[in-house]
Amino acid sequence: MKKIDVAVIGGGLAGLIAAIELARAGKSVRVLEKSGKLGGRAMTVDKNGALFNLGGHALYLGGEANRVFERYGLKLTGSKPSAKGLTIWNNTLSPLPGDPVALLSSKLLGWSGKAKLMSIMVKMMRADFASMPNISLREWAESQIGDPMVRHIFYSLCRTATYTTDPDYQAAGPVLRQVKSSLTSGVKYLDGGWQSIIDQLRDSAISLGVDIVPGTTVVEIKHDRGKVQGVVYASGDTVPVDTVISTAPPATTYLMVKGAENTILQRWKDEARPATVASLDLALKRLPVANRHFAMGLDQPVFFSDHSRAAKLSENGTIVVHLTKYNGPGPQDAEADESLLKQTMSLLHPGWEREVVSRQYLPHITVVHDYPHLGRTKNETGPEIPEIQGMYVAGDWASHGEMLADASAASAVRAAESIVRAANAANNRATAEGILAR
Repeated sequence: MKKIDVAVIGGGLAGLIAAIELARAGKSVRVLEKSGKLGGRAMTVDKNGALFNLGGHALYLGGEANRVFERYGLKLTGSKPSAKGLTIWNNTLSPLPGDPVALLSSKLLGWSGKAKLMSIMVKMMRADFASMPNISLREWAESQIGDPMVRHIFYSLCRTATYTTDPDYQAAGPVLRQVKSSLTSGVKYLDGGWQSIIDQLRDSAISLGVDIVPGTTVVEIKHDRGKVQGVVYASGDTVPVDTVISTAPPATTYLMVKGAENTILQRWKDEARPATVASLDLALKRLPVANRHFAMGLDQPVFFSDHSRAAKLSENGTIVVHLTKYNGPGPQDAEADESLLKQTMSLLHPGWEREVVSRQYLPHITVVHDYPHLGRTKNETGPEIPEIQGMYVAGDWASHGEMLADASAASAVRAAESIVRAANAANNRATAEGILAR
């Protein structure tokens, strides 16, 4: 196999973006993906003609991922879903107070609550949360929002924007920035699902000369005297390379490095707080209640969205809808979660069972392997491993305050830029030493 400058472990969003960035900078790159298919959790599966993402996926139009995709010239069709919808409280549906008309007519809130909700929304839209103190989301909410129902609505917005419910540990600043981004720029549902992103990233990487090797598991990142030496495949083959980016989860990356307990990887592994959801996707012949496209739970951490209202996700006219139950910390009950999602669907669309063409239930899918939280020693993870020259990390957990796919994209760009800077610095040193030698 030809010699390469950089090995990228993982062929998901972060791995493909890192590979493209490096190839654009003139580096030879090999992407090593253990699965037979690229994409990771950004894959889309076809079930009886319906396209299901692996969990709820929305592209945040004001985020880093979308900026990267626009810079690459990706053609991502689809549209922004309407924010008009319903809330679920005590098994009862009410209009979501998401615009002035719905707010004024809402029976969830009294006049003081309506005024407070409006005040909080205005404050969030105008504020710059970059310099916020490192406090929990709950601490911020309890200090700013006295009305209990307004707090329920606020927490529901935070769950929906971050796909996470852990207010006692979530860092308030990053969550509030994410909510602000979702409210100001909105999101897009993609025609063809997120596979449309992966396919275009793959094609772009290949056109730049990136060597993509699916079905290849890396079991070790070899290093000696503080420098990367190569990667070892499950087959036992060793490929020499002096620069590696791991986009694997923190625990998996830790296991690939002998002596990782003596590196920063130990801390990242121990401090990580993964976020998971129970996800139910349905392809329906029709919606039993035609105008119910979107709903947010207030007293239960549930969410419903008709993705087909904004994106083409089937060739046969079936309607693809998505339901999520956001999992908090601790053990989860897969059967109870599925029952809750079915009950939510029955509340919104009675008789939905008769319309099902295909379904997908993912009881415990990881949304992110870590997110900005108070348990971190430092709020920035990666890209360098200080103890091992030539080793870098990227992925949704290698965040500097970004969330979800934005963290994957931003961390991939950071890792590539750091590698290019290191290579340029080494070249400059070599040139200076050559001049001195003469």
